[in-house]
Amino acid sequence: MSDDKPCATLANYAARPQTSRGRRFPEPAPTYRTEFQRDRDRIIHSTGFRRLEYKTQVFVNHEGDLYRTRLTHSLEVAQIARSVARTLMLNEDLTEAISLAHDLGHTPFGHAGQDALHACMKNHGGFEHNLQSLRIVDQLEKNYADFAGLNLCFETREGILKHCSLRNASKLGAVGERFLEKTQPSLEAQLTNVADQIAYNNHDIDDGVRSGLLTIEQMREVDLFSTQYDKVMWKYPELTGHRSVHETIRRMIGDQVIDLVETSKKRLEKAQPDSIDAVRAHPDVLIRFSDAMRQRNQELKKFLRENLYYHHKVYRMTRKAHQVIEALFGAFMDDIRLLPPEHQQYVRSAQLESGEAGQARVIADYVAGMTDRYATGEYQRLFGIDGSVF
Repeated sequence: MSDDKPCATLANYAARPQTSRGRRFPEPAPTYRTEFQRDRDRIIHSTGFRRLEYKTQVFVNHEGDLYRTRLTHSLEVAQIARSVARTLMLNEDLTEAISLAHDLGHTPFGHAGQDALHACMKNHGGFEHNLQSLRIVDQLEKNYADFAGLNLCFETREGILKHCSLRNASKLGAVGERFLEKTQPSLEAQLTNVADQIAYNNHDIDDGVRSGLLTIEQMREVDLFSTQYDKVMWKYPELTGHRSVHETIRRMIGDQVIDLVETSKKRLEKAQPDSIDAVRAHPDVLIRFSDAMRQRNQELKKFLRENLYYHHKVYRMTRKAHQVIEALFGAFMDDIRLLPPEHQQYVRSAQLESGEAGQARVIADYVAGMTDRYATGEYQRLFGIDGSVF
């Protein structure tokens, strides 16, 4: 028997495990856990989740032990999202599961790797990291005796698939319908989307300043930062270095979370959804920032794009990442015998079923699943490069 006690404090519009739309393969109900708790646990124990420890957020994994990785980022998203979920009386377990799984499909080398792999796959359906996350939990994890993938609940899979092209959505059955019908996901999925933005924007500041690529003087050009930094300096005039930055960032996160909670509460009170189905049928998202906070976040995102993500040192890493991904993909497409035996078999099966497109998709799965250091090592082994690529 599953334990549904946590549902006692849920609002009517929250997702409930006992009314879940179910799993792709029916299973007996878990004992002493809800269905969404089981999803969270399967994600944590998955191979894809462990790999996130060695995948880039902004800085290549080996550049420093203190920079964010996809794993630490996912944990930070879960922390923010769970705090808001509890306040809004949403389902914390579902929120946590989506948060922990949302980046499973990311390639090595962050967005640079994704862009490179998408270019490699342009004639074979492209590459979307959100779709790849769903592909991992639906097909690529190979841990369970009765099914491929993790066999997660519909609501968790729905939340993982944050973005999706209409072409791909049409192939995904029920989980892709909302992109075709222009409906909304659960509030838990909406919340995780915003928590993701809060986490990476604010923590990229921390990593940027720590790396020396951003300065406090530069950051003071951004209203979200300067407002809180000035308050910190007024209260703690002797505070310097990393402590002043950390104190500023934690206040920035707090300010954004408060705005998110208060704005979302007002929207929920106005919309009065009485169920998750009413949430899905609403014409717009209900979990969001105020217009003023959204504008301030856009200013921060633009600043980070121009001053951190396009910084010449980061851009050099981006170019090298393209080189590694394109070279690996091209080599494996030219000669599948370069792949480990198990993956050679996957490729041959895919070739029989879907031809060259099937071959390309399995090779993309293999490359996307690599960590930064494994991809770099494979590049060195295949092309005889001495020393580090980066």
